[in-house]
Amino acid sequence: MGLTSLEVCAGAGGQALGLEQAGFKHLALCEIEAPARATLRLNRPRWNVLEGDQADIKTFDATPYAGVDLLAGGLPCPPFSVAGRQLGAKDERNLFGDFLRLVAECQPGAVFVENVRGFLDPSFAEFRAEMVAQFAALGYSIEWKLLNASDFGVSQLRPRVAIVGFRNGAEAGFHWPEPNTKPPLTVGKLLQREMASLGWGGAKAWARKADKIAPTLVGGSKKHGGPDLGPTRARQAWLALGVEGRTLADAAPAADFEGLPRLTVPMAALVQGFPRTWTFTGRKTPAYRQVGNAFPPPVAEAVGRQIAAALIHAKATA
Repeated sequence: MGLTSLEVCAGAGGQALGLEQAGFKHLALCEIEAPARATLRLNRPRWNVLEGDQADIKTFDATPYAGVDLLAGGLPCPPFSVAGRQLGAKDERNLFGDFLRLVAECQPGAVFVENVRGFLDPSFAEFRAEMVAQFAALGYSIEWKLLNASDFGVSQLRPRVAIVGFRNGAEAGFHWPEPNTKPPLTVGKLLQREMASLGWGGAKAWARKADKIAPTLVGGSKKHGGPDLGPTRARQAWLALGVEGRTLADAAPAADFEGLPRLTVPMAALVQGFPRTWTFTGRKTPAYRQVGNAFPPPVAEAVGRQIAAALIHAKATA
């Protein structure tokens, strides 16, 4: 049974790719940042990536997509991030209200939103309660769960909150995905091929020492953050893995390289769970921002498969 989806705040396609792998066909993708739209088109020319007013969730009209099976999106994290001011509903980047408007316009069978762990902080209890009430007023029952990307094959911890909702009782068939029994690859095993791609003789020894998964990648916002691996604490964690985190490299280490290697954008993308075939457009800073802010595709796929199963069960028993 084919299932359709509508993606907002699509970014560079982490959630969209995972949902595609879970069996959803995207009717349209809404994303305001031009470099990310270019990345989506480069990797999936057949996807309907919207332009103009339709590329901005604030002016996007979802009524033409009424009856879509799933409305999904990676809403901006700064309103709830511990790295920001945690203004929640008072933050101008809080787009939950716009998302609720889209829910009312297209009345999807299910909704799926991802956000940062800070969303669950006690200071946002009132915000969460109000959100539950607003979804309920539209006929949706929602729940959320903190998921670690490393539980689904991604070589970094990356805790993220997945918010899932259904209408018409379809939530009865939904179950959160179970963690993988097999641990993810260490950073060394994941990236040895890339580190050795230009003939660096130290790649094998480096890979043996990089024997843990990565800390959470930090992409930064449009106003803050550059092509580096995050604040001091994150850089120290990368240093323990033998990686220089103050900047990103333009290419893999050369054959005569000495010292600590740096990650390239493609290497960071692998750490984020993207396949090697997924290419990011733009200069290093906007490209890395796309990677660092993405929802790991394997996590989106795992949740997406459970959403799909619940929707299919609901349709079969209707």
